[in-house]
Order: sequence, then C-alpha cells, then structure tokens
Amino acid sequence: QVQLVESGGGLVQAGGSLRLSCAASGRAFSSYAMAWFRQAPGKEREFVAGITRTGGTTSYADSVKGRFTISRDNAKNTVYLQMNSLKPGDTAVYYCSAGPLLSTVRAGPDYWGQGTQVTVSS
Repeated sequence: QVQLVESGGGLVQAGGSLRLSCAASGRAFSSYAMAWFRQAPGKEREFVAGITRTGGTTSYADSVKGRFTISRDNAKNTVYLQMNSLKPGDTAVYYCSAGPLLSTVRAGPDYWGQGTQVTVSS
C-alpha cells in the first residue's frame, strides 16, 4: 500500500509555470514507477508523464513534451511535475499515480492521489 498526496496546483496565467509535488507514504517509494495524469471537465483522464523507479527513464504525452518535466527524489519520497509555458488547454485536475512498472502505471496505476486543480487563464 502507498498513499499519495498532491500539492502545488493553483491559478496561473498562460505562459506561466507551476510545479506539482506528490508525497508518498507507506511501502517503499522506490519500489514504484510514478506517473501524472490529468482530467479536464467533460473529458477522460489522460496520461501526462511517467518515470521509472530509479528515475532513469521518462515518458511524456505529445501534448506536453518539451514543456513539462517529471522528476523524483527517492530520498524524499516525492515525485514532481514541472510545468512551463502553460496553456489554457492544460487546465485540469492533476493526479499522481503509482504502479510497479512504467508500462503498467501508464496503462492502469495501482494507486491514485486525490488530485490537485490547475487552472490556466488566457
């Protein structure tokens, strides 16, 4: 079992930046690949970015590639999502997730956080 708590969401103007954090507790954080998903109103939840257990490999949705960066600090049990050049289309609830492998967490995580709202104004 792992518990995930996101923070760092908020309101930002288009072109601005935000950094989301996800603090994990419970079973060894380094045992999990981690990912960020988002869900906009009226849309399905979608994969945003993922990272392997060691942080050696990352994966991004095409819509955020070059603008968002996922990273993790296993000593702090925390995964981050640095979001730059934000657009109104990035407005969504952002969820942190965990699973055994990057491939499986991207397809269907074992654990979810409660989400944090990101709103980008034009």
